[in-house]
Amino acid sequence: MTTVGIATGAGRGMGRACAARLADTVDVLLLVDRDERAAAETAAVLSGSERRAQVNVVALDITDGDAVRGLASRVSELGRLRAVAHAAGISPTMGDWRQILTVDLVGSALLTEALAPLATAGTAVVCFASMAPLLEGGRGNPDAETVLGDPLDPHFLERLHAALGLVIESPGIAYTWAKRGVYRLVEREAVRFGRAGGRICSVSPGIIDTPMGRQEAASRSTNDRLARRTPLGREGHPDEVASAVAFLLSDEASFINGIDILVDGGVVAALRSARPAGSEQSALLPR
Repeated sequence: MTTVGIATGAGRGMGRACAARLADTVDVLLLVDRDERAAAETAAVLSGSERRAQVNVVALDITDGDAVRGLASRVSELGRLRAVAHAAGISPTMGDWRQILTVDLVGSALLTEALAPLATAGTAVVCFASMAPLLEGGRGNPDAETVLGDPLDPHFLERLHAALGLVIESPGIAYTWAKRGVYRLVEREAVRFGRAGGRICSVSPGIIDTPMGRQEAASRSTNDRLARRTPLGREGHPDEVASAVAFLLSDEASFINGIDILVDGGVVAALRSARPAGSEQSALLPR
């Protein structure tokens, strides 16, 4: 049967790098992005090379439930869902707290909810989380953690705001909680996907040299400070994250399910080892 792959956020950065990896592993590859022109540029590069996959562009907003369900229907018509690299998302400088939580967490939940019925033996999904939640030193808010368990609740944003208060209106804090929610989502979905013979994991990039990363660096000093603290002494490259994604999607990772892979050059380890015992959170936590 025809195997189908999906790369979201495929128009640029890590999404484009993941799409390039998937193009050699599936029969049909759907490049999903809100920016149809950017996705078409990716398609032109991949279609012009000797790749296995037939490449198609799908312009949609990952937060549009009807559009996401339509994507799932298209996959079902084309063949068997084999691999998904879900890189679509926004960073703290790209929206307010509501937009960040909706795109980064609710959008991820909409996608996995739509694709879960298509999971079968060999299906693998990788969602993009972040190292941001790992920079925290204190415990999470139990009420907020409960809310994170149901991002598709129509009142999700209001409930999270009630649990956390005004602090959630900081884009950096909203981003951290959104990505924490992705961890939780992957853990929950690992059970459902696993029962069908599929798998779902996440990757948490560190400071990566992408257009989004450069936008963050230009607006805030946090990225520059984190890059300086990275033990490998540099930013990461999109292909390095895509390599981790490709492994998790491959048959080589056939018994890996429900976990997160940190791709950060060791910066989280460096910060944790330097943090004084009992400190509540890193001074470098994005805000």
